[in-house]
Amino acid sequence: MTGIEISFPGVRALKGVDFEVKTGTIHALIGANGAGKSTLMKILAGVYDHYLGEIRIDGEVVEMRTPREAKKHGIEIVYQEVDTALVPYLSVAENIMLNILVNAMGGRQFVNWNEIHAAAKAILKRIGIKIDTHELAQNLSLAEKQMVLIARALAEERKFLVLDEPTAPLSNTETKELFRLMKDLAYNHNVGVIFISHRLPEIFEICEVVTILRDGRVVAEHKVNEINQKQIVELMLGHRFEETYPKQKVDIGDTLFEVNKLTTRGFEVEDINMVVKKGEIVGVAGLVGAGKTELSKAIFGAIPHKQGTLLLNGRVIQVKNPSQAVKRGFALVPEERRKEGVLVEEPVYTNLSAACLNVFTNSLSFIKNKLERNHAKRMIESLSIKTPSENQKVAYLSGGNQQKVAVGKWLSSNADLYIFDEPTKGVDVGAKHEIFELIGKLAAAGKGIIYVSCELPEILGITDRTYVMYDRKIVKELETAKTNEAEILFYSAGGI
Repeated sequence: MTGIEISFPGVRALKGVDFEVKTGTIHALIGANGAGKSTLMKILAGVYDHYLGEIRIDGEVVEMRTPREAKKHGIEIVYQEVDTALVPYLSVAENIMLNILVNAMGGRQFVNWNEIHAAAKAILKRIGIKIDTHELAQNLSLAEKQMVLIARALAEERKFLVLDEPTAPLSNTETKELFRLMKDLAYNHNVGVIFISHRLPEIFEICEVVTILRDGRVVAEHKVNEINQKQIVELMLGHRFEETYPKQKVDIGDTLFEVNKLTTRGFEVEDINMVVKKGEIVGVAGLVGAGKTELSKAIFGAIPHKQGTLLLNGRVIQVKNPSQAVKRGFALVPEERRKEGVLVEEPVYTNLSAACLNVFTNSLSFIKNKLERNHAKRMIESLSIKTPSENQKVAYLSGGNQQKVAVGKWLSSNADLYIFDEPTKGVDVGAKHEIFELIGKLAAAGKGIIYVSCELPEILGITDRTYVMYDRKIVKELETAKTNEAEILFYSAGGI
């Protein structure tokens, strides 16, 4: 790719980018949120047709104006936003074999469903994943959806495979399996793998070359063995950076929120007991599938309760749905931000007021548009949301900036209890630092924080106490300052 440029309303996203990848290699493409990584790869995948510059394959100039053209040249991308890439009401097999099905129907051929399911099963077996091919995509976990997308990418021969934050929803075991597959594709099948990730240790584990973007430009390209993590971060951000967890010293107060023997109707979580005090950051750790997200949703009323009680400031409360949760002073920043955390087709200013519209309405319930927009401008500045204006659709923001919007919408709601479910997933180190600072300020203001994460360094760096989940239950409570990664992993894996 040579001299690649592209603009969207109010923003010049790429500014003369040169990017070269060889088949048979694993090449990292990294940068802070909004640097242009996903945009560059979407151009390569034929998503954006109004780019300037040249794309060459084997030295020959090619046009990448549609996804069909990209696929014809052997390019496939596995997107970060899994829910927008899968068809929820189709089966796993149909989603994996979607490209082949579309081509078959275009030729007026009959579909042999036995062959479709057999082929899908073979691809899943190749990547070491057991999923029922008859299951609907909408019923899968986030990790399973990610693996279905990867399986689809492998359904046909590829020259280049782009993986955009593929490990974000995966467990350690699934990540190792994915890395094995990436090596097999690159070294045994001569595929060029382009790997986008904010998890820098993964870059050093699996990649040979790293290209770093900042503000729509390439600022460096290095062999991975010739650079270190600190240098990469400073190139990404454009300034020196020390990896810290900016946790303020807070006097923890009385009990704010309590859960007693909570079990959900479908047994997504069982017999949950937990306490959150004012000013306290309480971690919930565990492996993928342990029930962490389900616990977050159960507290927020998004999963029906079978039994158990919730107490706020010592009083029993009913939380039968998210609307009740908001009225009780609960806020949830969910793991699947595009699906559940933001309104992607609405502008930034609408999203930032969505959780507290009563603040921006008059006595007749009409929205005070000027007040709403001025609030959005202040939030954009205070959260460093990278957007041309408050009018920009959230769909056009980078993943990290979408996450800031998902957090920002709750800040005017004056909630008492904030639940953060994997808040730094797909977020660069600079944005992580800002999110940690924000959480620290909420704790300092006497709010209760539940911090749900698979990232153990974050749990250890930011929380006061940690509950460890295994098989849908809380199996251990730990004082964070007196534990370590090994102990948390021990209980996460079912150790007793």
